[in-house]
Amino acid sequence: MLLAVSTVARSLLDRLPHPSARVLAVVGAATVATQAGIGVTGSVVRVTDSGLACPTWPQCHTGAMTPRPHPDYPMLNQWIEFGNRLLTVVVVLVAVAALITALRIRRAHPGRDRPVRLAWVILGGVALQGGIGALTVQADLVWWMVATHFLASTILVWLAVLLAHAFNEGDRPGRFHLGERGRALLVALGVVIGAIVVSGAVVTGAGPHAGDPDTERLDVPLDVVTTVHAAAVAVFLLVLAALGLLVARGAPTRFTRRYALLCGVVLAQGSLGVVQYRLGVPDPLVSLHVLGSFAVLITTATLWCAGRDRGPAPREVSGPAAVPGLADRAR
Repeated sequence: MLLAVSTVARSLLDRLPHPSARVLAVVGAATVATQAGIGVTGSVVRVTDSGLACPTWPQCHTGAMTPRPHPDYPMLNQWIEFGNRLLTVVVVLVAVAALITALRIRRAHPGRDRPVRLAWVILGGVALQGGIGALTVQADLVWWMVATHFLASTILVWLAVLLAHAFNEGDRPGRFHLGERGRALLVALGVVIGAIVVSGAVVTGAGPHAGDPDTERLDVPLDVVTTVHAAAVAVFLLVLAALGLLVARGAPTRFTRRYALLCGVVLAQGSLGVVQYRLGVPDPLVSLHVLGSFAVLITTATLWCAGRDRGPAPREVSGPAAVPGLADRAR
């Protein structure tokens, strides 16, 4: 049975055209955008206190899949929460499209396993995120479940950036352009941005935006966790400055441009964070700050990818050789 299914799947893949450069760019960008986008819309759910407006999952209410008039949950809040759930469908479809694209590439180039592995992990992560979302609702938005939900999104965003690059690069072991010192600094950037994301999630747990007015918050002074978060950002800036010294001594143009972009995004996000804190964490700035956090994450991941060379991607195969075995049948 499994063999028959596998044979049919390979046959269907062989009928698809080989993905063009434009298709690869669109699928890669869509994967990154949807993974980050659902994190941003999740923050909108939180700041509007819509997290429990649909108190069951996957249904909005017991016996009703979609929002309906309810004495305890305004319709607007229900649709905000339900709309975020609907976006999950788009995320799944894009993840499936990315997997199909990766599998089609491997059919033409059997050695190209890395995009397939990344696409499978992302699709599995999306399924896991659905389960975490359901548990988060059932746990009445307890802060550490909300934080787990957000942190899973950040991991998926990073993997989506790696996949977008894997579509257009070879599969050789990565050779870092700036040597071992540059590699160490890039690894340090990745570690520190992880600390920034985790500490930011803790700040959210202690902050005023829980997703529902009755949800219990993390009982830690907001000033304390904010200071820890700011310290992580300061370390990130120091590592970024040290990396800049290596860039000044000579780096590929692609890497230099992405480094400059990351610097600009980090400074904008840091400024936004300061303004947000001093204004008392207003709702619109919270979602904007979440958007900025994903922008920093994405630009850091793209810098990581630009920092190493995996060789060129295999050229697109045309004609009978594009489909394994077809050339033999054509003879």
